[in-house]
Amino acid sequence: MTTPHRPAAGFSRRLLPLSIAFASPWLAAQEAEPLTLEAVRVSGEQPSSYQSSSASVGGFSEAPLLDTPASISVFSEERLKNEQAKLLSDVLRNDASVGDSYAPVGYYENFVVRGFSLNAANSYRINGRSITGEQNVALENKEQVELLKGLSGLQSGVSEPSGVVNYKTKRPEDVRSVTVSTNEHGERYIATDVGGWFGSEKQFGLRANVAHEDIRSYVDHADGKRDFASLAFDWNINEQSTLQLDVEYQTKEQRSVPGYQLLGGTALPHDASPRKLLGYQSGSDPVGIDSLNMNGRYEYRFSDDWKASLSASRSRVVIDDYSSFAYGCYYQADCPSTPVTGHFTPDGGYDIYDFRSPDDTRRNDEVEAAMTGLFDTGWLKHELTFGTSAFRRTVDTRPYFSEYVGSGNIHETPDAFAPSDLPVGHTERRLDSRQYGLFATDRIRFNDQWQTVIGGRQVRLDEKAYNEDGSDNRHTQRSIFLPQAALIYKPIDNVSLYTSYSKGLSLGGTASVFDTNVGEILAPTLSRQLEAGMKYDWRRMSFTAAVFQTRQAYQYSRPNDDGSLTFVQQGQQKNTGLELSANGWLTSQLQIAASVAAIRARVEDSGTAAYEDHQAINVPKYRGSLSADYSLPIPGLALLGGMQYSASKYANREGSVKVDDYTVFNAGSRYSTKLEGYDTVFRLTVDNLFDKRYWRDVGEYLGDDYIFLGAPRTARLSATVSF
Repeated sequence: MTTPHRPAAGFSRRLLPLSIAFASPWLAAQEAEPLTLEAVRVSGEQPSSYQSSSASVGGFSEAPLLDTPASISVFSEERLKNEQAKLLSDVLRNDASVGDSYAPVGYYENFVVRGFSLNAANSYRINGRSITGEQNVALENKEQVELLKGLSGLQSGVSEPSGVVNYKTKRPEDVRSVTVSTNEHGERYIATDVGGWFGSEKQFGLRANVAHEDIRSYVDHADGKRDFASLAFDWNINEQSTLQLDVEYQTKEQRSVPGYQLLGGTALPHDASPRKLLGYQSGSDPVGIDSLNMNGRYEYRFSDDWKASLSASRSRVVIDDYSSFAYGCYYQADCPSTPVTGHFTPDGGYDIYDFRSPDDTRRNDEVEAAMTGLFDTGWLKHELTFGTSAFRRTVDTRPYFSEYVGSGNIHETPDAFAPSDLPVGHTERRLDSRQYGLFATDRIRFNDQWQTVIGGRQVRLDEKAYNEDGSDNRHTQRSIFLPQAALIYKPIDNVSLYTSYSKGLSLGGTASVFDTNVGEILAPTLSRQLEAGMKYDWRRMSFTAAVFQTRQAYQYSRPNDDGSLTFVQQGQQKNTGLELSANGWLTSQLQIAASVAAIRARVEDSGTAAYEDHQAINVPKYRGSLSADYSLPIPGLALLGGMQYSASKYANREGSVKVDDYTVFNAGSRYSTKLEGYDTVFRLTVDNLFDKRYWRDVGEYLGDDYIFLGAPRTARLSATVSF
């Protein structure tokens, strides 16, 4: 990285007197004759906020997408601003391969990608380093969000076959801006972005982002507040070395919104409202989530061809989880006894529980040392990266309690009930997971058309799980090699064809309270993936296509002959799919981002016939997304629009309950102007323009089926002023 000063300006000032001295005699000689210069036309292309050429999530450093043998989606800062994204769900709705996976309003979110759920332990990253996923990462200081779809064992070690989300933070630059916004419920939001370079040679850079939000939710009684602050520091130590440091802190309080459950375990709720807070108790506390993310990277360049890096991170989240939780119907006379897991009564009755789990602490620590170099062996050109990493995740919780306090119905406002007076126990260590890895990858170029990427990671997993009383639950030790290989063919510079194979290791699931082996954490599972794809940059558009097949051991609560359940790993889930996307300038005024995904998700050899021969739970066969930005002839004015489509999907593992397909339309506008000489941008967005009612999430969580309604029509207005 070069020092970001402006040598050209100083150099031109020194040349100005000399140039005048040389030019004066010539100018004097030309006074009698008028001087006519030929017209010079200067033109340039405006970059698209929907099109990206590179990403870092696909490897160990920034790389062109055309040379990355994986399916990657990139969402730029400008696009996040135009869509007024506040949560990761606002970002990932633009990718057709992504859906919600137990993402209640007021709680932290999770997602399903290519039909498999992301994992809070190691599926989320900032600047390539792991963070705890039990948080809603702030977007104010992010310049880019990247999504790698599919296996990432080489990059991440133990992880899910769904993919990895990576947030790239903003780096220091000369910027001064303030943003204010509100919604139709009177929300108050203000954020500042300030940065610059200083020092004798402008070798130090700082950037600070601060935000405050008074959350006004579309769900009744679910308002909250959020505060956020971050600082990025860059130091160009010398021509060979640089240092980057980032720290961000966020605190958020908001009541969580319980999901609906199937009526009688067999039917969808009727006349459900997205604005109703089930189980509402006026005295209930909000969920509090405090998160601290820190990471740093030091890079030293030995030469133009070789460089080394050392990076480290710490991510800590403390969750005070309180809820008046609407769940099941076990205390009601008309509650069907089957299924065993939670469900509402046939007429919408549910039990209300006082749930408390304070001081739930998750922490991820990671360090990585890597070396990258370019060299030749005969006619082969190599780009070699190798290194080592260490990762530790700990979970400390108090023994939570969930005490029945009363009952309610989805069609009525529940009565007020006395809260529980049970005490909460002391904090205990529940998980101590450590991973150690050695990795290497080599990109070998045979010629201008052919290249291959071969690599792997040797992972050593040492994981201890504990019961609530502190006794040992499980001690897992495993060492495994995770290979990855890809072949890339580029018939011309702007076309890339690839095929790849990868192997992954995922953490085992935990048995629910309904299982005979309650609390047991199963052994890690292997997953394998085959993928082939095409990438094509044409003019100012980028087109991609990918086909994939991913297999993973199937983990589920197996019904026994006596009606009980046992959590097991048996059989496999095989997901096969096709992804298509197009991003960039369709015309000189219109830029778009479009994606389509078709996924066949099947369970095989599980030993439970009812779970097989149909689409897996919460995975639609088809999904589509479209966003558009059209610049009007009026200077500075643009119209925004978009839609998301999802086919129908099953809401239980048996495939006996299905939610309808849906299409949601969004609209908006952007107007850029100057106010009192300052650059100002006004943005208006309206999501779910036609106020569609639909079930957005029908996933499973801790053994139970939950269904969540999509947000109603929501409007937001903002203004950003740059000083």
